[in-house]
Amino acid sequence: MRPVEPMLATLAAALPRGDEWTYEVKFDGYRTIAIKIGKRVTLYSRNLKDVTRMYPSIAAAVATVKYDVILDGEVIALDAEGRPSFQALHHQSPASVIYYAFDLLLIGNTDLMKTPLAKRREELERALEGSRVLRSEALPGTPEQIEQAVRSLKMEGIVAKRRLSIYEAGKRSKSWIKVKFNQRQEFVVGGFKPSSTSFDSLVVGYYEGTRLHFAGRVRAGFTAHDRAEVFKLIGAQQVERCPFVDLPSARTGHWGEGVSAEDMGKLRWVKPRVVVEVSFVEWTREGALRHSQFVALRSDKRARDVRRAG
Repeated sequence: MRPVEPMLATLAAALPRGDEWTYEVKFDGYRTIAIKIGKRVTLYSRNLKDVTRMYPSIAAAVATVKYDVILDGEVIALDAEGRPSFQALHHQSPASVIYYAFDLLLIGNTDLMKTPLAKRREELERALEGSRVLRSEALPGTPEQIEQAVRSLKMEGIVAKRRLSIYEAGKRSKSWIKVKFNQRQEFVVGGFKPSSTSFDSLVVGYYEGTRLHFAGRVRAGFTAHDRAEVFKLIGAQQVERCPFVDLPSARTGHWGEGVSAEDMGKLRWVKPRVVVEVSFVEWTREGALRHSQFVALRSDKRARDVRRAG
């Protein structure tokens, strides 16, 4: 059976209000489509790469579902305090990796993608009964209460979904709205400032069409393991020519986020193939990241698909 391309949520600054909306936790992990047909389980990443071998414990959990199903959900890892953590997922151990299913696209021979979300949730509860797959449930309370609770748990955000929405495979729909409490998105690595052993900072950007634009330099957030892993990927990809169309920066900004002509000679350039997730406070007026921090490598995202989200 062919995998279903995931339905995507539209980013917004605030949660929508109204009785037609329900709210779920936005998990901090890898979007994963799980297909179980007979005894066979296959897991697919957001870009439909087969990742079954990466998550054997997840495949084993999905195998306990009694029915043939296609599930949509998120692979997450728990940190030492039991909270979902993208960093923990990146350095996963089998005991800490779990799968939360939040949608059911097929059960048995019945295609549910044109069935309203409220009904799909009912069917999902029935499908997962007695299995080892966890279920993401709608959160009780007002949007204000839900936001306060999710923020207090230091979770990434909330996804609001229309109760009667159908599943729009492969589309970024306004029937699903996501709100992130900390600004985070993927960026493409186009260069780095070298250090004596690897790199001091990364130079990252995003695509507009086929042109790579500068977003900022990322120095904070790296563990020793992260630094070694990133450098292993970019060190062998060095090129002579700067891949960014807008460097050097005409202005470096109050916070020093830019790259001056003098800086250019101190940097090394790489083929723009590696994608990293970065957290940051805001975009400056000059269009650069302020107070950026590395979160993790994103092997599930293609460099050419990386766009500015805000």
